[in-house]
This record gives sequence, C-alpha cells and structure tokens, in this order.
Amino acid sequence: MKFRPLHDRVVVRRLEGDQKTAGGIIIPDTAKEKPQEGEIIAVGPGARDESGAIVPLDVKAGDRVLFGKWSGTEVKIDGEDLLIMKESDIMGVVGCCGGAACKNKK
Repeated sequence: MKFRPLHDRVVVRRLEGDQKTAGGIIIPDTAKEKPQEGEIIAVGPGARDESGAIVPLDVKAGDRVLFGKWSGTEVKIDGEDLLIMKESDIMGVVGCCGGAACKNKK
C-alpha cells in the first residue's frame, strides 16, 4: 500500500467478526455489526505540540486496537476497505500487557 497518513492519523483494517452466534446460528452480512477491533496498517509521524516539536504516536503498524463504533472515515485504498482515524479515536491496544514478555514494550 502506498499511502502515508499525516500528523496523528492512523490507517486501520477492520478485523472480521464472528460468522456464527454462540448457539450456532449463522449471521447474514446484512445483520452483522461492524467490528470495533482492527489492525493498524500505517501511522503518521505524530502531532506537533505548542513549541512545534513532533510528538510520536503511542501505536505502531501491526498493533491490534479497539476503537469506537463511529470512529474514523471509511476509505477504499487499493481495493481494500480501510479506516483513517486520529490516534485519539483509539481506545486501547489489545493483547499488550506491558509486562516482561510483551513484544510491544517500549
């Protein structure tokens, strides 16, 4: 993909939700809710603070994140449906505990 978001924006690919309920009922596409979990594909360089210095983002490409139901702008890049949103629309990183075994530890 040849797209680089600006400032504190990120590009997110939605992760597919479950096709069946816990009882085994298959959910048709028209009745499914859009998943609120996704994988970050690309990140911008960061926002600028009052002094003009760039503040880097806390997330990076490859992170699995949770975001709000109506967050971001839906776009189609290279035939793929993606979301572009600000870092502030992201609620958190999934699977990152910050412990000794965490791969995402800074």
